[in-house]
Amino acid sequence: MSRAGVPPWLRWALTLLLLLTTAIYLDISAVWQELVGFSLPMLLAAMMVSVLQVLVSAWRWRYTAGRLVITLPFVVAVREYYLATFLNQVLPGGVLGDVNRAWRHSLDSGARLGAVHAVMIERLSGQLVMIAVALGLGIWLALHQVRVAGVVSDLGGFAILSVAVVMGLLGLAARFWARGSGYIHALRRDIRKALLSWPALLVQMSSSVVVVATYLGVFALLALGGGYWAGVVELMTLMALCSLLLLAMAVPVTVAGWGVREGAAALLWPLAGLPPEQGVALSVGYGLAVLISSLPGVLFIVSGRRHDG
Repeated sequence: MSRAGVPPWLRWALTLLLLLTTAIYLDISAVWQELVGFSLPMLLAAMMVSVLQVLVSAWRWRYTAGRLVITLPFVVAVREYYLATFLNQVLPGGVLGDVNRAWRHSLDSGARLGAVHAVMIERLSGQLVMIAVALGLGIWLALHQVRVAGVVSDLGGFAILSVAVVMGLLGLAARFWARGSGYIHALRRDIRKALLSWPALLVQMSSSVVVVATYLGVFALLALGGGYWAGVVELMTLMALCSLLLLAMAVPVTVAGWGVREGAAALLWPLAGLPPEQGVALSVGYGLAVLISSLPGVLFIVSGRRHDG
């Protein structure tokens, strides 16, 4: 689960470098005007959606652990997920919080490998749905741009590239699935039990759809508060772009996706004929909303590991 190879100091340096580069490229005063234009009620609503996101994610983790015959009370899952979310927001790599909750759960349950697999599979479930949603919305946006402009735009090229990337990932997954025994065999076995078997697949995909909807819901509420959309087409366009930002955040080179997310927004928004300052403001607003919503996790940093209910 660790993402070794990029030292923490370099992740911080890349975060600052990307943010600085984006700031140089854009009109910062325009970005600030977009930020201060966000509606406070919509910002608070976005933060409440983030709470729902943690609750559903924690339930998905508990269900995954249960499929692997590992006990995980829901109250404990919520507490640990809040802690993991906070750590992911403030530590380099965006995954150390998940490593921590897997470790703490392994100590509580006594099932070291199963606890690690539960976290891996739970995150995998969400990533699969996120990729599918981003690919679908990206293709829709490309086709919409073609209909509007009458030509194949850069977004059309992105759609083709997205399909190629997904096919490549599927090819790698097939090779992984066909490999030998030992640890890989144990992981494949647990993936079958907790993700691919019935009804686990339906439960995992359904809960992950809800989680992804909360991700995009935060963006949608911020965009509504900023007056960025007044109809279905505008909303779909923004959701397509924001889904790509969420994928960009998965690149493990910065702290909580900062820098990568803003840089991607500055590049993507003009492709859809929208001002880059709008995309960057949405990106910064999303990052702040998620960070603030994760603050309850601070309360659990030094808390003992105990099973509650």
